[in-house]
Amino acid sequence: MASAATLLIAGTPAVTASAGPTDTDSARHGRAEWAGTWAAAVTRGNTVGLTNTGLNNQSIRMPVQTTVGGDRLRVRLTNLYGEQAVKVGHATVARPNTATADDLSDIDPASVRELTFQGASSATINKGAELLSDPLSYPVAEQEDLVVTLYFPVLTGPVTFHGQSRVTNFIGATDLTTAAGGAGFTIKPNCCWMFLSGIDVERRLSPGSVVVLGDSIGDGNGSTVNADRRWPDLLAERLIDARPEVRTPGVLNLSLSGNRLNHEGTEPGAGGFPGYYELGPNALARLNEDVFPQTGARTVITHLGINDIWMNGDSAEAIIASLRQLNQQAQERGLTSLVGTITPYEGNGGPGVWTEEKEATRQAVNTWLRGTGGAEFDGVIDFDAVLRDPTHPSRLLPAYDAGDHIHPNDAGAQAMADAVPLRLLGL
Repeated sequence: MASAATLLIAGTPAVTASAGPTDTDSARHGRAEWAGTWAAAVTRGNTVGLTNTGLNNQSIRMPVQTTVGGDRLRVRLTNLYGEQAVKVGHATVARPNTATADDLSDIDPASVRELTFQGASSATINKGAELLSDPLSYPVAEQEDLVVTLYFPVLTGPVTFHGQSRVTNFIGATDLTTAAGGAGFTIKPNCCWMFLSGIDVERRLSPGSVVVLGDSIGDGNGSTVNADRRWPDLLAERLIDARPEVRTPGVLNLSLSGNRLNHEGTEPGAGGFPGYYELGPNALARLNEDVFPQTGARTVITHLGINDIWMNGDSAEAIIASLRQLNQQAQERGLTSLVGTITPYEGNGGPGVWTEEKEATRQAVNTWLRGTGGAEFDGVIDFDAVLRDPTHPSRLLPAYDAGDHIHPNDAGAQAMADAVPLRLLGL
């Protein structure tokens, strides 16, 4: 998908210095509290294909990687965009079996634990609702690989899903939630976490979580599949490595490929781009679902706007207005609000995708963020300065270019993560 996302990471000094609160009363008194360790933004299924048809007497096995650890966990399932109630027949969490040839689909049988819901092994997710599992005593380490397997005994209808997981998921017939091997999983798409939206862990002295509200740059387009090399993943790794003596915040990647500030996912764009449901609703409409409800959310990093420019030719004024509104609502909720500059993309797509006029818009937004506009936020992360080619500033640095001239590769994602000032996260 040619759509790009704006992600927040930067190497230049932030415009504002306030990092916001990092403690709660419970943390100061050493009591355990819940914090998000993994999350994914979700959308409704597309109009054709598996996400529209749904699952029927099928299991889906989904690998994820945590950011922070804890002594207990709970899993969040969602039917936010479903057209009917969805029956969950069985659900498990496990660790991958690293001794086998396929450590993505194969799980360690000794690690399998059943997830329950009010003590029952099955439950119904109401239409438009979320389902929270019972807390499970299951120690989780920082940046640990976990595998969630869900069984749906009857037809789900259109799924609620995350379309660009950058990890292979596995679908097979019947209840395979406790199957140690992956032989029964015959459908293996490199996409699509379905009905799974988050994992929380119980921690002591938790500084909460950082929420990344971005697009395909944060979603990992251009990064290596099955390697967890998205820049938010690498930020989590950096936080843990840089301050091992300090309780670090979880990093929750709520990026959506193709997401825009001012347009719906189904709206078409330049270069013949048709639009899809999986690109999600406009960013302001996502706040109440993807940002504010996240467990322990303390900071939000917004990196959006590039898709509004190339897809729709939005003005700098329209982009700035939405960024200001996102910031205002985040701060009103008590969140530390950080924002990232829009990264280069000359060379991406066909005629009309990049133009000198659209480049002028990008530069105008970035100039505003680096100047008086940035003072409204709690910090500005200059991703543009990190990723651009100094000899051709409207293009990505070749060493950081995934090949489509809009998405950073693994090295570019690492540069973004390395550039985030830790003081803006209270560290």
